[in-house]
Amino acid sequence: MDRLEVLSAQLNKADLWDDPVHAGRISREHGSLMNKVEDVMAIEQELVEHIDMIKLAQEENDPELELESVKALLRIRRNVKQKELEALLSGEHDYCSCYIEVQAGAGGTESMDWASMVMQMYKSWAQHKGYGVSVVDEMPGEIAGIKRATIEVDGENAFGYAKSEVGVHRLVRISPFDSAKRRHTSFVAVAVIPILGDGSTRVQINESDLRIERFRSGGAGGQSVNTTESAVRITHIPTGITASCQNERSQHSNKASALAVLQSRLDQLEMARQAQMNAQHTQSLTEISWGNQIRTYVLHPYRMVKDLRTNYEVSDPDSVLEGDLDDFILSFLSTSLDKDEE
Repeated sequence: MDRLEVLSAQLNKADLWDDPVHAGRISREHGSLMNKVEDVMAIEQELVEHIDMIKLAQEENDPELELESVKALLRIRRNVKQKELEALLSGEHDYCSCYIEVQAGAGGTESMDWASMVMQMYKSWAQHKGYGVSVVDEMPGEIAGIKRATIEVDGENAFGYAKSEVGVHRLVRISPFDSAKRRHTSFVAVAVIPILGDGSTRVQINESDLRIERFRSGGAGGQSVNTTESAVRITHIPTGITASCQNERSQHSNKASALAVLQSRLDQLEMARQAQMNAQHTQSLTEISWGNQIRTYVLHPYRMVKDLRTNYEVSDPDSVLEGDLDDFILSFLSTSLDKDEE
């Protein structure tokens, strides 16, 4: 509530709209907090009503009414869990949509297959959350999987949640590509970049600083997606950062998408520089190996997924790989909040 009072005071300042970008950010945060407060009050009211209803049902010996109210309480419980997640988002850009990038580590086909599994996990997670998901760029592996891929996740708080996934993910399993059925360990790096989107870009891109290359889109095994050079790769010459897109059918659309990714990458690099941090980006993840992993997925000889930052673990890796990530995200955000308050 203290933050809400601060925002309300800022909204009442006469000169607030002298800076439209700042004013828009304040207005949006104020509206978001007001909605959260109203949601909590509504949940409290509903909770009291159903508890009273259960008491009444027990007094009148009405099992059907009691069962109906118990089901409603379980639904409220799930809703509260989601609100708890939202309450942990306090970062400046947590409300933003984002790009999720996955890059296979060393290990050839095995790691590329793991990269494909991880990307599918994030697509499923995003879809379960009701977010829009679109593939921006994808480089298929020679035999299976992907070497790298980027998706755009569009929706409120997408970055705030997905930032929990930044780091190296390790898989242990019996390889389906090993005829001797030996156990293999594979690594994948994940990066998450906010899409600022409200005019608050931090880096101005000059056309003269760009090298734009056009090439023919290609699928796995060299199979042609189309016969024109519609795919676009853009390099920001001063930094060497690149972005590419081959998902759209027209060169114009691919260029626009690649520019949007490049802008977000440059913005993230600038934010990291200002905070004297290393950008969490796949291009700067030079060692995808044991030392910097955040989560381990074990499919053999036992079954487990464990987050090494929080020690949260589950024994059902299938559900996690199908996109059930919210408990891992909640655990990470809670732990991060506790550290910030120390």
